[in-house]
Amino acid sequence: MSLDRPLPDWVRCLGQGRRQVLALHCSLAHSGEWRGLAEHLGDRITITAFDLPGHGRAPDHDPARDIGDQATQMGQAVLDGLAGPVDLIGHSFGAVLALRLAIENPGRVRSLTLIEPTLYAAAIRADLPEMADFEARMRPLAEALDAGDQDRAAQIFTADWGTGEAWDTLPAAQRAYISARIGLVKTAESVLRYDSGRVLDRLDQIRCPVLLLQGGATPAILGKVLSLVEAGLADTTKITVPGAAHMLPVTHAAEVAAAIGAFLSRVEG
Repeated sequence: MSLDRPLPDWVRCLGQGRRQVLALHCSLAHSGEWRGLAEHLGDRITITAFDLPGHGRAPDHDPARDIGDQATQMGQAVLDGLAGPVDLIGHSFGAVLALRLAIENPGRVRSLTLIEPTLYAAAIRADLPEMADFEARMRPLAEALDAGDQDRAAQIFTADWGTGEAWDTLPAAQRAYISARIGLVKTAESVLRYDSGRVLDRLDQIRCPVLLLQGGATPAILGKVLSLVEAGLADTTKITVPGAAHMLPVTHAAEVAAAIGAFLSRVEG
């Protein structure tokens, strides 16, 4: 990454390969989510990853701003500091933000990899019947958040969207990190449920090749969302990682890296 100033402490670089990758992590994680990918592809790519607002070492979310706007501004600043074309990768909430960055930087993004974007607005707009089951599944989390029970909300969220490790076995520091930030799940609804970044209406502006990745054991609604996003894109490749759930970049890093590596080999670098 070539900047005329030192890197902020909320940006990290992983790997030392020739290709420049900008990566956006999921909710309640941080930029270290991409270590596994770098372990497998670090000789081919350099991953520049940044912490989203309120995550890792990033500034807190500004309650006067939409979190998507704040995150996109941060991502744009990082992208502007990278030389040449960039391969953009996003996971979950980060994948929705990556869509927006790709739309708004058509000349800079060489390829786009979306790992289970949680753009529920697509399912709501399509009036998918699966949304009712999804809302029922998410109700205990919403009730815990409304009650201000952060620890309970964090435990529920982790059971549904974590790596599969039991809450009580997670390191105390990790549990504290998630609990302290669990309110950001509700804050992100403006982006995920209401499409504050106007992504859905601009999908046809993405002309670069797009890799769509999903886990074989992920909640059904995410596969439906991925298909709806795919329908709006021009050049897509879809891959399912057998046995993987939503945190596949962490739990199945080798398989995800293999899929991304093969995809990047087909995209002119």
